[in-house]
Formats: sequence, C-alpha cells, structure tokens
Amino acid sequence: MKNMKIIKVLHYLNLILLVTVTANVTAQEFVIDDIRVEGLQRMTPGTIFNYLPVEIGDTFNDEISTESVRALFGTGFFDDVRLERDGDVLVVIVKERPAIGSIDISGNDDIKTEDLMKGLDEIGFSLGQVFNQSQLDQLERELRRQYTSRGKYGVKIESTVTPLGNNRVGVRVDISEGKAARIKQINIVGNHAFKEGGLLDLFELTGPTLISFLTKTDQYSREKFAGDLEKLASHYRDNGYINFDIDSTQVELTPDRKEIYITINITEGVQYMVSGIKLAGEFILPEEELFLYIVARQNNLFSLKSVTDSTKFLTDRLGHEGYAFANVNFIPDINEEDKTVAITFFVDPGQRVYVRRITFMGNNKTRDEVLRREMRQQEGAWISTPMVERGKERLQRLGYFEEVNVETPAVAGATDLVDVNYTVEEKAFGEFTAGLGYGQIQGLIIQTSIAQDNFLGSGKRIQFAFITAFDNRIYGGGFMFGIPISENNTIFAGLNYENTNLSEDGFYAYEVQDFINREGDQFDVLRLTAAFAYDTRDDATFPNRGSQHRLSSEISVPSFGNPLEFYKITYKGQYFRPAFWKFVFSLKGEVGYGDSYGDTDILPFFENFYAGGPRTVRGFEENTLGPKDSFGNPLGGYMKLVGGSELLFPVPFIKKAADSVRLSMFFDAGNVYGYTSRINPSDPFGSLIYTKQDIDLSKLRYSIGIGGTWISPFGVVSASWAKPFNTQPFDQIQMFQFNFGTSF
Repeated sequence: MKNMKIIKVLHYLNLILLVTVTANVTAQEFVIDDIRVEGLQRMTPGTIFNYLPVEIGDTFNDEISTESVRALFGTGFFDDVRLERDGDVLVVIVKERPAIGSIDISGNDDIKTEDLMKGLDEIGFSLGQVFNQSQLDQLERELRRQYTSRGKYGVKIESTVTPLGNNRVGVRVDISEGKAARIKQINIVGNHAFKEGGLLDLFELTGPTLISFLTKTDQYSREKFAGDLEKLASHYRDNGYINFDIDSTQVELTPDRKEIYITINITEGVQYMVSGIKLAGEFILPEEELFLYIVARQNNLFSLKSVTDSTKFLTDRLGHEGYAFANVNFIPDINEEDKTVAITFFVDPGQRVYVRRITFMGNNKTRDEVLRREMRQQEGAWISTPMVERGKERLQRLGYFEEVNVETPAVAGATDLVDVNYTVEEKAFGEFTAGLGYGQIQGLIIQTSIAQDNFLGSGKRIQFAFITAFDNRIYGGGFMFGIPISENNTIFAGLNYENTNLSEDGFYAYEVQDFINREGDQFDVLRLTAAFAYDTRDDATFPNRGSQHRLSSEISVPSFGNPLEFYKITYKGQYFRPAFWKFVFSLKGEVGYGDSYGDTDILPFFENFYAGGPRTVRGFEENTLGPKDSFGNPLGGYMKLVGGSELLFPVPFIKKAADSVRLSMFFDAGNVYGYTSRINPSDPFGSLIYTKQDIDLSKLRYSIGIGGTWISPFGVVSASWAKPFNTQPFDQIQMFQFNFGTSF
C-alpha cells in the first residue's frame, strides 16, 4: 500500500509536468479544422468530445491546451492524456484506465459478502466500471472502521490488483479478521442512588460470564455500547434524575489488543417531581378526552418514559382522526429551587389527511380481494393510523405470508393525500402429509392428505384425505363455512358425512367387539358442526401477543342406514404475551367432552378423544394416554384435559432465522378419561356394563422440556425433547419427538 501511495504522488506530478510541456509544445496558435482521437479501447470518441472544452473552428492556444488536458484527466477515465498537432488537426492521444473485470473478497465471516458488494456499488466500484485506486483505498478504510467497531482491532486487509488482459484488472481483497477483543471489566464511576451491579444488569455488554463464550456479550461493539449508554441514561431519567449526564467514557485496549476495560463517568444530579401537567396548542378533540391519553402524573417522580409514552398516545389518537402528521411535543419547565418540573404538552394536529388509494404488492398468487377484505382503512376516508396497522395485523394473521410491511407515502402535488401500500412476501400454501400406522379397528393404515390454505389465491382452504385400511373401509366428506361477525369473532358451520364398514372377521378387543354386537359393523354418520372463534393474535405463524379461543360442537343427526347418535364439545385456547427481550410467554388449554344420546349407549370408540404426543403432552407417544383396551392398546376416552405453558424465543445471534425458527422451554400436562367396564352378569352373551371414570386430576401426566419449530421451504419441522413426570408402568414414553410435513 505504501508503494501505491508513492505511485499516486508521482502520477499527480506527472500531470503537472505534462500540462506544462503540452502548453509549451502547443504555444503556436492555429484554427482547429478537425479533431482526431487516438488510443481508445472501450470508450467512443463521443465521450472525449463531451468533455473537451474546444470544438472545430476554435482557435487553439496555451490556455485551451491546459484546460483540455485538465478536463480529460478530471474524468478519472485516463492514465495519460497528450495533445498533438497534425496540420490543422488537433490530435488527442489517451491511455484509458483499466476496467474492473472481477472482484473477489475472502476471509469475511462477520460481514456478509453481499453487504460488502452493495457498499462497493454505492461508491461506483463494481464490475465494468473504471478502476480507481482511491476508491479501493476508501473501501479498505471503511472495512477497518467496521471491524474495529465490532471489537476486532487486529483486522488485516490486503488488496491485490492483477491485470486480466483487454485493459481489465481483477481486484482481490483478503481479510484476516482476527479475534475480537473481549471486555475484561466495566466500571461506572459517580453512581450513588443505584448500585453498580444493578446498573450493569441493564447492559447488553458484559464482562466475562459462564456463558459469554456462547452469548458473546463480552465481545465489544461500538453500536451495542452506545445502546447501553442510552439504557443507562433512560433508567436515571425515568426515575426523576432529569439532569443526569454521562460525563465521559473510556474504552481502553490492552497492549496485546486482546482485552478491553471500559469506564463510564456519570453525574446523577437530584430527583425531580412533577408539579403540574398542561395541554396547549390546537385541540381537535375535547381537552378532557386528550388528558385520558397522558400517563404522566402530577406529584409523581418525573419519568421520561411516561412523558414520551404520553406524546405517542396523543399522536396515535390524533392519527385515528385522520391527522397522520400530527406533532405532539412536551416542554419541561424546571424549577431548580424546589426541584420540580411542570410539563406542557403542545399539540399541533396539522392538516387532516385522506387516503387516495390502497395497493398491494408481492401477492403473486393471492387475489387482491382476499387482502382487501382484511382492510379496516377505507379509500377516500381520512387516514386512521391504528386502522392501517390493524390491516397489517390481519394480513399477518391469515398465515399466507412470510412478511407484511406497510408504507404511507404522500401523494405528489397534494398536501392532504397519502397512499397506503402493503407489501407481502408469500409463503407456500400447500401441505402434503403421509402416514403409516396400525389401529385396533382398522388394522394396517396408509394415510395421505393434501391441503391448501389459499386455494387458487382465493383465501379458501381445501383438503383431500385418503385412507386405506386393510380389512376395513372408511370414507366420507364434508364442508365448513366461516363468517366473521366482528373484528375478532368468527362463527363456523359445517356438515360432514362418514361411512365406516368394519370387517366381520376382524380380531377385536372385548370393548370393540361388544360395541359391534350392540350397534353393528357398518355406521353412517351425518354430523352437524358449529364453532365460535375469537382471535386477537398479531401473527398466525409466530405470535408475540394476543389470544385465540375456539369453542366447537358437533352432533350426529339420525338420518339413514345404521346411524350413531352422539355429540362432542371442545374448547381450545392459547394466550401470548411478551415477557422480556424477545421472549414470549404462552399458555395453552384444551378440554373435550363427548357422550351418546338416543339409542346409542356410549360414545363410539372411534370418536374418543386422545392425548399424548407433540400436539398435546410431549414426552409421551402420540395418542397413548388414557384408558387401554383388553389387548393393552390405547382406547381413548370421553373427556380430554390438556394444558401447559411455554417460553418462546428466537434462535440467539442468528437474525436471519428470527422469522422462520422459534425455540421454546415448555411445561405440558394432560390426560384422557374413559370408561371402566365389567361383564353384565344378567346377560348370557356376556355384554359389558360401562361406568365413566371420575375426573381425577392426580392422574394427569406432566412433562418439561425444550423444543423448536422451523418453517422450512419444505414444510413445518418441529422437534422436542421432554422429560415425563407422574408416569405409570403402562405409559408409553417417547422423550424425543420429531414431526415433518412438506409444503408446496
């Protein structure tokens, strides 16, 4: 690099000398009859003519000579420029600088290559452009700055420029990142109101810890340090220290450049109380209503957070009335004598803004009407910022999109119009599953299903399922409609038909054989279904807040053939709430109850509830909890109780996985309650008498563990490891469980 700097200095000296020599050579004036360009390889003569400050017919002299050479050198396109005279023809002889033929970057683990290439494009250093050494020098300086800001002070960057032929060069940048300097200690000087340990707990950066080798919180980052200083200041100003100040910070690197010591000097000041709160400015709503959105309180300690939250709530309220560009500022009036502060919120609503047009981009498969019916903001009406955001949440809740973004750009030439533009990124709508299993009734079962949530972009779900059971035959079909009745409430109604034909020579458990003796071996079930759903989740895939509740019921309708008469009622609920950092706390619960009516004695065994497995109680084999038949196989029951809690969080330190992978620590509980049976002593054929088991909560099964879900390009992949508790000898344990379904 030192040699390159010497070459650049010599180049500029050569330019000065060349201009002087050219001026002396061309001291004799003449009228230019023609201009000829020599030495071009990639460029056209027109490029030269565009920059030359002289034309045919002009008189050539010393001044024009100097000006012409400077103009052509100033383009940065040429390594050499000479002017000669051939009779009355001005001859421009140039040597083009080489073009960039290739760019190779290696050794960059912390910074993505595509990010580096994007930065090169921004400074004009890209393939096909004229090679400029100064731009390469600028790139090296910027790389060093970025790496040192990440604590990598030992970074080495070497650039190599290699001729490629055809007046092209290849540029190679080799980066040796080195190891990041680790924070050895962080000290806060000047704190009296709060202990140093409590203040350091606010920081993302830490000194060495037991898990810092994994979390990398002891790896210095300039951006993270700035964020920690802001947290420190906010903590004091939220606790009344309005004059808190960070006097200085020292980030000291040890001579071996491996460890960092950080010292933060602060002045706390004293605490201030809020002496009064006022509103000023233009009120488009009653003043008493606006006061409802102010969370700061008189006679409380001053809190910057409560004040800024108040300005946000006031701004959002004005935005709901169409004042999208409303401005609310707070003005503190500090009284140094009694250590109080009076706060005035100044309201400037601005001009009411209307929505010209709502557009959607990125929905290549989904029809516009599917997205538009989720909108709460209307075209032609004044804008309501909460309604615009509500539209975004409803699109996310559909479950059709990986990502949803919204912008409200102003309409050119209008001061009171905006457009609302939603941009979506579609994900795979279809799902294919296949299974192989064994059932007490069906024997060996082969099952496949194909489902599509957004069939032909219409927003409708369609599903086909195929079941082949050796010795038995099951088929059926049905439909269900959902009708929104309010913002968060939807009702459903459906009709389903199913035919089950059991083999007469099947080898069944006593409970199953007894049911066949009572009801027959062929069943035609026509059932009506109804459901009510309440959903306030902010996202269908990975919710962060909100809840979902669904109450459903179904009843078989006596119709034809050999019908069964029964009903089932199920409640299922989930609750999500942000906990801390990016952790989300979740609760779940499910209760199912079924029974017979009319001429059917008990709930049909193939309508029983089951529990156990990834969807209910992890750590137990799927559908194995609850009563067993006389052969020891799971039989299910008339009632299911399932509950649990989870702490959900993204994969640490991998930002690009945040939207597709979520980890969890969970607690599951549940069981199924069925019937006990005994032989009827008064029946010579040995029929069974059934008694419902009592709901004994002491028989609930529990598990704790860790799990993860990945929305992969091939479908939803989930895995968990769980440790079961309160187990019984006949329970079927499966600590590791894995599910996979492909998408299209």
